[in-house]
Amino acid sequence: MAATGSNTSEESAFYVSTPIYYVNDAPHLGHAYTTVAGDVLTRWHRQRGEKVWYLTGTDEHGQKIMRTAETNGVSPQEWCDKLVQDAWKPLWEHLEIANDDFIRTTEPRHTERVQEFVQDLYDKGEIYRGGYKGPYCVGCEEYKAPGDLLDGDLCPIHKRPVEWLEEENYFFRLSAYGPRLLEFYEQNPGFIQPASARNEVLQFVRQGLQDLSISRSTFDWGIPIPWDSKHVIYVWVDALLNYVSAVGYGSDQAKFDSTWPADVHLVGKDILRFHAVIWPAMLMANGLPLPGRVFANGWLMVGGEKMSKSNLTGISPRQLTEHFGVDAYRYYFLRAIPFGQDGSFSWEDFSARYTSELANDFGNLASRVAAMVGKYYDGTLPEATDAGAAEQAVAEGLARAVAQADTMIGDNLDFAGGIGAIFDFTRQVNGYLSEQAPWKVAKDESPEGRARLGTILYTAAESLRAVAVLLNPIMPGTAEKLWASLGAEPHLGPLAEQRIADAGTWGRLPAGAEVVKGEILFPRLEEVKS
Repeated sequence: MAATGSNTSEESAFYVSTPIYYVNDAPHLGHAYTTVAGDVLTRWHRQRGEKVWYLTGTDEHGQKIMRTAETNGVSPQEWCDKLVQDAWKPLWEHLEIANDDFIRTTEPRHTERVQEFVQDLYDKGEIYRGGYKGPYCVGCEEYKAPGDLLDGDLCPIHKRPVEWLEEENYFFRLSAYGPRLLEFYEQNPGFIQPASARNEVLQFVRQGLQDLSISRSTFDWGIPIPWDSKHVIYVWVDALLNYVSAVGYGSDQAKFDSTWPADVHLVGKDILRFHAVIWPAMLMANGLPLPGRVFANGWLMVGGEKMSKSNLTGISPRQLTEHFGVDAYRYYFLRAIPFGQDGSFSWEDFSARYTSELANDFGNLASRVAAMVGKYYDGTLPEATDAGAAEQAVAEGLARAVAQADTMIGDNLDFAGGIGAIFDFTRQVNGYLSEQAPWKVAKDESPEGRARLGTILYTAAESLRAVAVLLNPIMPGTAEKLWASLGAEPHLGPLAEQRIADAGTWGRLPAGAEVVKGEILFPRLEEVKS
């Protein structure tokens, strides 16, 4: 799926990035949605045995940050420092985000590289001095075309009046890259996903591109233009460069060569054009390879409005994790909303899925199997000596689920489909237990009856062994509890070292493993009011 120029070295990392987020306020569900998706994707590739690099961070320059800091009576740097340390990093730790790096655009490792990159463009004649006047949305940090506005002066994203901006700026010759971009899109049809996002970008570029103002001179909270300190670099040019500055561009060539280009940029659909038009044009201008994919996820909606602080629909992720738990939180948004589409959140839907899918279909299965192995075999997993067609059907179902989930999650970013395939298999195992009725078979104490009972319970436990591997990227805490309950680690090693490719190989959990009934994976929810 990667575009031309993607890393193919054996030592190269599977590199995934989130957008870097504005620190004008604390993170809400929309920010966490993209970040959890990136975490699940990179954990999945780690579970494949691949080298992975996962980047997230914060965007700390620009007029919006400056004004927010002024409103709160502190300097922009003090504001950013406080938000990053008190809100952003703690939430990612709370949500079990296993990022390899966290970049801040106020760090010297970034600011110095941005100046070098822009200086290179200037030296190549890609940047010239000019003037700009027109509408500008501070919330988006974006110049708007009159046709983009609602009722003549409202930003379509923030529903607030734009400001009229008139200043002398430096411009990047973006207009010259329209034909090259269209040719690249044609040669790399998977570069922009999903298809709706690709179509939007194609239509935008075909209409003709305007040169991009890359500096501001009416405020000073930003990275200075190296040849003209009266200007600061446009915050989006600054921000986009985090994807290369974080992996050694201009400072660590070996790391850069083994990491860049990124395999997947995850972005919200409202910032798609920056990543699918401006960013590749900047890379082309400086002779750098382009990323493999730009994948635009949809918006989380509450009451028909995009979830954001400005629309007063922001919900803290901790409000949900306190009630449902971190793993259920990670599961729900990727299971309930097809990635790339808009989706609505409600307490009622979350509660219903928690109860039916997590507590009943999955948690109850794990609890029942451990309890029966404890009751009938004193916690020692029996052998399967009487396997037949029913057991073969379960083994085939597992192989099918592994193949489907691996392709959907690891390759296509179809998290809902991949998780659905895993849970279809858990329902198959539940159906197998209902049909085989081990509690009835246990009444037959003959050798044949004991062989049948042992086979049924082994089949169920072996199925859960594979489910633990498949769910580890999605619900790592729960998967670890299940792995421990099955007594798998002494025989198979740590859960993190299990490979997706091996998950569907039947019979890996050995007879004799010590199975214990641990804590309930998904306890019953107390009724919650929306």
